[in-house]
Amino acid sequence: MKKILLASKAILGAAIIIIFLNSCKNEVKQEDPKEAAEDANEAKFDSIDSKEDDSEFLVDQAEINLAEIEIGKLAQQKGTTDDVKKFGKMLVDEHTKSASEVSALAKAKNFTLPTSLTEDGQEEYNELNKKTGLDFDKKFADMMIDGHEKAIDKLQKASKDAHDEDVKLWASNNIAGLTAHLEHAKMLKQNLDKK
Repeated sequence: MKKILLASKAILGAAIIIIFLNSCKNEVKQEDPKEAAEDANEAKFDSIDSKEDDSEFLVDQAEINLAEIEIGKLAQQKGTTDDVKKFGKMLVDEHTKSASEVSALAKAKNFTLPTSLTEDGQEEYNELNKKTGLDFDKKFADMMIDGHEKAIDKLQKASKDAHDEDVKLWASNNIAGLTAHLEHAKMLKQNLDKK
């Protein structure tokens, strides 16, 4: 009888340990900040497609700003040329200003924005952070060209298609600044390709 009681206690103890270990394994993965913001906006403006489209544009702009700020900081730390370091500083300054404007506009429109680096932004950052020396500088320049081309396309689209006049105006007012960043990035790449 004692053996049966002891065996059942051992089985019960093992079952509790297995349940505990499985519960640790199934911990909830934190939702990407961009997805969380989009979900919140979708819930708020589910019946108003025009607001949902405009909120998605501002969520994208916030995501771009957050990534550019972090990548700019990284360029200041790891860049091997003064041009890369200066471009990184300019990114931090300009995109911090832009982030502030986007945040104020979103607040006025009751839109939710991501407040930390998104999964895509973190992936891009990690990819760049693996590089060193001239490889880092060249990868940084390539990323800046690609990223700014995509951002300009989004701004141009919103400057024509945004439903909210304030969002449309903000988008159109920021095309020139990002175009200047793009041209700067292209010159940086040309100079780096000569090395």
